[in-house]
Amino acid sequence: MGGRIIALAAASTSAIPAGALEAAGHPSVGKDAGLTAGCGELGIPITFEIQKAFANAKVLIDFSAPSATVRHSEAAAERGLGVVIGTTGLSDADLKSLAEVARHVPLIVAPNMSLGVNLLCRIAPQIVKALGSAYDIEIIESHHNKKKDAPSGTALRLLDVILDARNATRTDAVWGREGRETARREGEIGVHAVRGGDIVGDHTILFAGQGERIELTHRASSRDTFALGALRAAVFIAGKPPGQYTMEDVLL
Repeated sequence: MGGRIIALAAASTSAIPAGALEAAGHPSVGKDAGLTAGCGELGIPITFEIQKAFANAKVLIDFSAPSATVRHSEAAAERGLGVVIGTTGLSDADLKSLAEVARHVPLIVAPNMSLGVNLLCRIAPQIVKALGSAYDIEIIESHHNKKKDAPSGTALRLLDVILDARNATRTDAVWGREGRETARREGEIGVHAVRGGDIVGDHTILFAGQGERIELTHRASSRDTFALGALRAAVFIAGKPPGQYTMEDVLL
């Protein structure tokens, strides 16, 4: 993701790559970020030192790991940088720390930066309310076999917007159905994770009624969709007042 963000920013007319951060000891440290990303030399060395990476930046885009994301975001806030986070698997404690960051700088946290997925999050509650309780709802997500968290952050986001539309809570969610001996209970929402091959990311919401079903599906064919969404979010929050913004704000 870092490489694609660098390459797409280098080709953009609205975003300019300013720095590149990698973990200490990573073989890319010291190399030119553009050459590593395959977009030509940019004169930006990849560094493990946060302050060097942030020296000329206005916005941090982070797709790392939860513990690193919080540390990077706090350092960005100290320098007054906006923060865009696409990291998944964030805990409640992580989100609490990021809420504190948003008191000082503009922040966007989104489990999926795809504009299409965020449009899906906007549409799904309207369908839930229109169909009412007569339709069973299932969420199915598929990703590559290297993905560590399950279900995906996007599936959880879809679940939450659907639960909110139904005035329900996560106690109504069922995480797969292995070993269950009872029929599907009214109001439950199934969430299922598939892992295999090099699937970039597929998400389907199934609304199943009597005699018909509706399926809303988003399929990502390239990680560029996430990188482009992150760049659009970064351009959006640059110069904004402190606070927590959403991808829906970016879409408006």
